[in-house]
Amino acid sequence: MNRNFLLTLGTSIIIIALLLPSGGKQRSVSGILPPVQEQASGETAFTINGYNIKLTFLYSYNIEALVVHKKNYSSHKIEDKLVPVDLALAWGKVAQYNKEIDFHWSQSGRWLFWRVDSDTDLALVGGMNGIISQASNNHLIPANISVKNKIKKIKKGDHIKIKGYLVNVYASKSAGNRWDMNSSISREDTGSGACEIIYVTDIYKIS
Repeated sequence: MNRNFLLTLGTSIIIIALLLPSGGKQRSVSGILPPVQEQASGETAFTINGYNIKLTFLYSYNIEALVVHKKNYSSHKIEDKLVPVDLALAWGKVAQYNKEIDFHWSQSGRWLFWRVDSDTDLALVGGMNGIISQASNNHLIPANISVKNKIKKIKKGDHIKIKGYLVNVYASKSAGNRWDMNSSISREDTGSGACEIIYVTDIYKIS
């Protein structure tokens, strides 16, 4: 193969790599306090893809956090239409040491995953329990199109604030199809059902 062609090809690859979106950079932010939730009541209802959706408000929810990963869902499934984005969020020492430790965050199938290169790093954040209590996977339900557009602009590495409600979801069709999903209401749980489902009334970037 011609050497000049190889050089041209290599240069093209570099240019393409520079032009492709990075998805946001990993960073650390100090001094972020835990989320605040307060007992709430009420509900809202609407229709998506022929499903009658009812959201029951459990708690008002205000969370300031560092976005450590973002996952978009875009299929025609009702859950993806209702919850188009999951954000992996961190606060406290996990946000403070996020870049130093490098948790290798990832998201798939509505789950949040992480791994560290050295177990000794975990002592900085209080061990396994420190990660469990200072990071969460969040299913975001935008309250309106304006909020949905704001969510789309959020990226990994952003320091953000979310206001809204933790909700349980009830979806049904006249044909009998049904799909339900319940929010976690604790920052200490793990496994299936440990994700927060947030009906987002406002979201904005702090830095």
